[in-house]
Order: sequence, then C-alpha cells, then structure tokens
Amino acid sequence: MTSLSVEILAADAAEPITSAGNAQLGIAVLAGIAVIVLLITKLKMHAFLALTIGSFALGAFASAPLADTIKSFTTGLGNTVAGVGVLIALGAILGKLLADSGGADQIVDTILAKTGRKAMPWAMVLIASVIGLPLFFEVGIVLLIPVVLMVAKRGNYSLMRIGIPALAGLSVMHGLIPPHPGPLVAIDAVGANLGVTLALGLVVAIPTVIIAGPVFARYAARWVDIPAPENMIPVRPSEDLEKRPGFGATVTTVMLPVVLMLAKALVDIVVDDPANGLQKVTDVIGSPLIALLAAVIVGMFTLGRAAGFTKERLSTTVEKSLAPIAGVLLIVGAGGGFKQTLIDIGVGQMILDLSENWSIPALLLAWLIAVAIRLATGSATVATISAAGLVAPLAEGMSIGEVSLLVLAIGAGSLFFSHVNDAGFWLVKEYFGMSVGQTIKTWSVMETIISVVGIVCVLLLSLVI
Repeated sequence: MTSLSVEILAADAAEPITSAGNAQLGIAVLAGIAVIVLLITKLKMHAFLALTIGSFALGAFASAPLADTIKSFTTGLGNTVAGVGVLIALGAILGKLLADSGGADQIVDTILAKTGRKAMPWAMVLIASVIGLPLFFEVGIVLLIPVVLMVAKRGNYSLMRIGIPALAGLSVMHGLIPPHPGPLVAIDAVGANLGVTLALGLVVAIPTVIIAGPVFARYAARWVDIPAPENMIPVRPSEDLEKRPGFGATVTTVMLPVVLMLAKALVDIVVDDPANGLQKVTDVIGSPLIALLAAVIVGMFTLGRAAGFTKERLSTTVEKSLAPIAGVLLIVGAGGGFKQTLIDIGVGQMILDLSENWSIPALLLAWLIAVAIRLATGSATVATISAAGLVAPLAEGMSIGEVSLLVLAIGAGSLFFSHVNDAGFWLVKEYFGMSVGQTIKTWSVMETIISVVGIVCVLLLSLVI
C-alpha cells in the first residue's frame, strides 16, 4: 500500500471536524455537489474552481470551522497531486511521443492493412484500445478521427459501423484502465492495488468493449446512417515525417508499463513474500512511477529517435506534452481536496450507515453515486473523484480484489449516458457531423452500454473474488 493510501485510511479513521448529525451531513453533501453542478453547468465555470468552491460550501453547510475546511482541502489536494500528478505527466509525455513520432499511425496502418472487410469494426476496437492505453480520451479521438473517416469513406462503410467501435475502445480505456486520471485517483482514494486493478480492469474491459463496440455498432449503423463528412478529415500527425517507428517497437513501448505493472501484481499474488528477491525487484520495476518512466525513456529511442527526432525535437515534444495537462492536474487535485473534505466532516460513517440500513451492496452503491454525479456534471473525471471520496470508507475490511472492483464500479458509473453537459458529447457530434438527436442515439447509448455492462461484469467478478 502506498504512503498516500495509508494517509487516506488514517484520515478515514480520524475524528470528524464537525459534530453534525447524519441528516445535516446528507444535506451538506447534496448542497456541496449541487454547488459544483450549478457552477459547471450554468455558469460554465472551470471544474477546478467549481470543486474548490464546492469544497468550502460543503464545509459551511456541515457547520465545520472554515480553518479546518481549508486544511482538509489543501491536504487532500496535495496528497492527490503527489500520488498521481507525476503519473499523469508521464502518461502525457508517452502519449505525445506516440502521436508526434507517427507511432500511433504506424499501429493503425499496420492493423488495417491486414484486416478484411468483415473484421474492420473489430480492428477499430483493437486500434483504439491499444492507442487508448497511454492517451487521454480527447487526444485519442483527435488521432483516430482521421482514420475512422478515411476508412469509412474509402471502404464505403457506414460511419457508425467504424466509428462506434473506435469510440468504445477509447472510452473503456479512459474509464476503467490506469494510468488514466480517473482510475488513478480512485485507486489512491480507496487504497486499491494498482496492478490488481489493472488486471481486473482488463478482464472487465474485454466483454464491455465487445458489446458496446462491434456488437452495438450494427444497431447504431441502422439508426443513424450517415456518410463521413468530407470537411472534417484533418491532416494526420505523421504526414510530414520522412520515417516512422516500427510496428513491433511501437506496440512494445506502449505495452511496457502495462506488462511491468501486471508482472508486479502477479508476483505479489503468487509469491506473497516481501523478503523474496523476485518480489523485491518487481515491487520496484512494477511500481507505476518506474513503469511509466521506463516506457517514456524507452519511447524516446523507439519512437522519437526512430522517427528521426533530434535531441532538441525530443525536448520540445516533452515540453509541449505537459502544457495541456495543467488543467487536468488542477481538476484532479481539487477533486482530491473535495474528497478529503468529505472524509473529514464525517461523511464516511454516514455512507457506512446508509449502506447498512438500505442493504445496498457497496459496489452497486458506488456505481449509483458515480452515475448520479456523471449525469449532473457531465464529467467522468469529476464523477470518479467525487464518488471515490464518498465511498472510500466502504473499502475498509475488503480484500485486495474487492477494493479493486470498487474502483472499477466507480469507473463504470462515471461513463453513464454522456449528454449535452459533457464536452466529449460535442466533440463526437462535430467530428462525425451528427445532430444532437443522432449523437444521443449513438454516442450516448454507447456510453450507457459501457456503464451497464461494466457494472454487471464487476458484480459477476465479485461472486468469485
């Protein structure tokens, strides 16, 4: 367990900073979340500011001293950024290297060249899933849209038949698989094992992406039959490069951190002896920080130098990769502050009481909370952060596998029914040239399928773990 996880569990056990009863705490939570929702949806305020103000509103409604609320918020913000900030930065660097070097295009072109017409939707799922591992959702969309539009146009495919599988692959990776920000924050918040969560996340992701991708795409193509919009085909990142990295080297680089983290999880389960030499080694190389750092360093050679990048170009690529994630880091940090404020005012015990009185399974409760916040705010990351803070106390007494499933339940809930208050909704709508109604029938329904199938898979796994 990481030091951050220990601090979080210690905070859970601490005395609350207010003596408010469950009724007042319940009202305070609803009011705090309502403030965040209104600020984001009505006033279009940045999520960082909304979460910060919402945290102070939460403390005020719970009658907590302002000084204590400020301390809780800043402590949570600092711990969260310390725990996941470097990982998000490393993931952004790896993703930028993959995109700028032409590695992502190399994966796409190689798989498409070996794929028949009937298998094309499955190829799009595979491409999106591999590329989606190190990339943020929005970056993945920008990279894949040219491919989706060109394949649909040149092969005379229905746009939805090709587009839905690609979107499903990206969305599942974004919501369920670390090192994406949402899953990372949830893992830290509930004290889950990252390697085990990654392994179980892949188990959940496979059937989920199949059902929401190629299977659902058949129906989506009947409901919305539109051609690829000609004016939306952008220039591919690698078109101005003289050479690109090889397919094998690119895939190996992308999968390196996944393999290292899974190896650590496997050795921890099989060996389970901290004094064992093999476990000591995997504990180091399989830690998220080292695994991602190793992939970045390897990627500088297998991706950057292979594409002909000079040292200066590599430095510029790294620098450009960090600027866009400043907002993400601030949102994640403020979400951690909101989570710690929830814990410190005593919401954890209230959630425990409610779950016992209502006899709602912890996994289902976590999913429902994430669904409610997702529908209200439109942000999967905000939904994940807030829900993780609310249900973190439920992780006490759970096994390692159960805590990981709690993270996945939150992640599945955070993807439920994307609609007009989600930036991703408008991104998909504009790129694919759809109306609002068509986007709801395809993208929104696909997100809902991912969420529902995801929680069903999580609940099924809970029967055997």
